[in-house]
Amino acid sequence: MGKLIEQAADIIINSKSTIALTGAGISVESGIPDFRSAGGLWEKFDPAEYASISAFRSDPEKIWEMLREMDSVVRGARPNSAHIGMGELEKMGYLHYVITQNIDNLHQEGGTKNVIEYHGNSSTLSCLWCGKSYQAEEKRGEHPPRCECQKILKPDVIFFGEAIPQEAMSRSFQLASSAHALMVVGTSAAVSPANTIPGIAKQNGAKVIEINKEITHLTGTLTDIFLQGSAGEIISVLVDAVKRKGK
Repeated sequence: MGKLIEQAADIIINSKSTIALTGAGISVESGIPDFRSAGGLWEKFDPAEYASISAFRSDPEKIWEMLREMDSVVRGARPNSAHIGMGELEKMGYLHYVITQNIDNLHQEGGTKNVIEYHGNSSTLSCLWCGKSYQAEEKRGEHPPRCECQKILKPDVIFFGEAIPQEAMSRSFQLASSAHALMVVGTSAAVSPANTIPGIAKQNGAKVIEINKEITHLTGTLTDIFLQGSAGEIISVLVDAVKRKGK
């Protein structure tokens, strides 16, 4: 593993454009279980029934049963050493953008400024009817939270049936096509359209550094360096190596 860490650090130091693609695995150490895993949100709430935009429009009060549980998990989470380490890499000029499938705002709290969110962010709420927006914290005591127009507010996360924000997609594809290095962290890259980013980057000559607990479909096909283990531990060691070698 030590040799692989050194090789990964060299790739990051020598890259003129490094981006990262992150998923649920990076936030597990912060206490947020993958929604799809055992004990995750989808085990208790059927996503077909609770997580579609049509379901929210027809019965938002019911959907807030699931959203309250999601909010309590996300609200109690804090950035772990993986989020903080990526923030350090950005501050040092070695990581240029993070593309995340997470909605937990932990990259930003961990110090990363350039974050592209595929599935939105649960820290803000919007009214589908009048368009007014609020910080989730403003409405913390309301169950369910309501707009001043009295309609029930929706968190700014992408529900099934809603489109991925066009700006996020086009910007991420543009970055992937010009990246010299791609870090894939805590994701199997199986969910479309984010799963196309590693292929775009690799096709355009990027080196792919994969950090995951388990082997994925990327490992034997696109990945150049596979660092197996928890994101927090590996990124901490990787950041130390970058600091040492980048002097």
